[in-house]
Amino acid sequence: MGSRRGRRRGPVVPRAEGSATVFVVLRRMRAPLITLIVIFAVSVLGLSLIPGESTEGGATRLSVFDAFYVMSYTATTIGFGEIPTAFSYAQRMWVTGTIYLTVIGWAYAIGALLALVQDRAFRQALALRHVSRKVTGLREPFLLIAGYGQTGETLGRAFDTLGRRFTVVDVAEARIDALELNTHHADVPGVLGDARDPHVLGVAGLGHPYCEGVVALTNDDEVNLAVTMAAALLRPELPVVTRTTSAAVAERMASFGHPEVVNPFDRFGDHLRLALRAPASYQLTTWLESGPGAALPPRASAPAPGRWAVFGYGRFGRQFAADLRAEGLEVTTVDPSPGEVDVVGDAAEPEVVRRAELETAVGLVAATDNDTTNLSLVAEARRVNADLFVAARQNQPTNAALFAAMDLDALLVPTDVVARDTYARLSTPLLWRFLRELLHQPEEWSAGVVDRLVEACGTHLEPLWKLRFTEDEAPAVQAWLAAGRLRLADLLRSPADRDRPLAAVPLLVLRGDEALLAPGGDLVLAPGDQLLCAGRPGVRRALETTLLVEGLVEYVVTGRRVPTSWLWRRLGGAATAPEPTGAG
Repeated sequence: MGSRRGRRRGPVVPRAEGSATVFVVLRRMRAPLITLIVIFAVSVLGLSLIPGESTEGGATRLSVFDAFYVMSYTATTIGFGEIPTAFSYAQRMWVTGTIYLTVIGWAYAIGALLALVQDRAFRQALALRHVSRKVTGLREPFLLIAGYGQTGETLGRAFDTLGRRFTVVDVAEARIDALELNTHHADVPGVLGDARDPHVLGVAGLGHPYCEGVVALTNDDEVNLAVTMAAALLRPELPVVTRTTSAAVAERMASFGHPEVVNPFDRFGDHLRLALRAPASYQLTTWLESGPGAALPPRASAPAPGRWAVFGYGRFGRQFAADLRAEGLEVTTVDPSPGEVDVVGDAAEPEVVRRAELETAVGLVAATDNDTTNLSLVAEARRVNADLFVAARQNQPTNAALFAAMDLDALLVPTDVVARDTYARLSTPLLWRFLRELLHQPEEWSAGVVDRLVEACGTHLEPLWKLRFTEDEAPAVQAWLAAGRLRLADLLRSPADRDRPLAAVPLLVLRGDEALLAPGGDLVLAPGDQLLCAGRPGVRRALETTLLVEGLVEYVVTGRRVPTSWLWRRLGGAATAPEPTGAG
């Protein structure tokens, strides 16, 4: 018996949506169509049997073809007249009866057709067929997003800004309809259906050869788990990013392949711990994760060491209190449920707030699942101790304006945390590697990178982009890379005027498994290096031109202009490649 691991997995094949539509039409229109056919057949047969009058005065009958012809234009309300000869009164009486009978049949059929058009199953079958055609026609890489709530919409806008395509699966009809109203640069196919159904995922493109990743962002952990399972079993080579706030569900997800599991509570705790230790690093991380067009977030001052008060000891409060204790901080927990908390009581009661002794605390975390309670806690804390470092959890998207008006030091919006984290993981692997390595850098280094980004991009982040120094993507610089004579500072010169440096910020050079963060201009590039840069689109185009057009690289390195065409290089005897260094 062969090994299971050696078996080839079959492709993900969606249901035949076109056939499903035909079957729905035939099932719903079967009786009306049979009625019309019977009426037409009886009318033709009767007209062919009833005798008429000939010009000679004898009796004559219409052929079946003539009867069929007469009833065809009569039933369709065209009415050419009595042909080939004038009808007898018996024939006219029969035709008169069949006219009214046909009207009844048409009314029955049209009513059934109108009911079919309004039928939910038929409309859904048509929509699935339409979406299936659009997904099948995609000829560029795309992501499959399961769940298009606030998180999915935020992530979709970020990827659309980068020019990345994606498809959507959602169980809410209003969210799928909203795709038609969004001002995306490209059409977004949206499938209305349950993401737990592998066939629905197949319609959305799970089995498509251009599908480059799956993102499960619904509010239901079981649905996210089902999507993770389907992707791991049917397309194990695809990267999967999924969300959950449950450690047990995260462990079950980890059993299927290697999905990237995003826990918004855990990620917010990591970010806030970073904000307490290194405000500049927190500022840089938040800015880069927010995506293109994001405004530079303010850099808050870290609070002094001291006691923190955490109101709400659920999943988030418990996890965040553990993060604070891991930093060596004293924590006072408040929750209505008795147990491992220090103060038992409802956070909405003034007496409970007084027992938390906010006057002597340095930080407050409003972590309850009620936005009204969290807002009142922040207001009371600010009244009691204006120097508190205040963090709060926003549960409902509709309350965003209220939390923004509170001017918090840190705000947890789970949907935004998941969207930013997913964007950082999938926009380019180099960005995620940079953010991981960033955690080990000193505060002064992060502040310097922020200053360089502001100088190059302004206070609104420009899209990040990746360059790979391979034969396919950078053919013009291969000889210089092999000779070890291409410095990063030379590459980042304008191909039109080498004395003018390009306003690009190199964030990371990946050389094999080694990551070089914010490299300096003296770095000598090597074949196969990958470069992550930030800068305006014009800067990116100029840099890509240098990598593709022979002759420009020699100009930016040496200042000597050489012909760019093959003929003029031959006539001028221009060198096209440098001599390797150290050659004997």
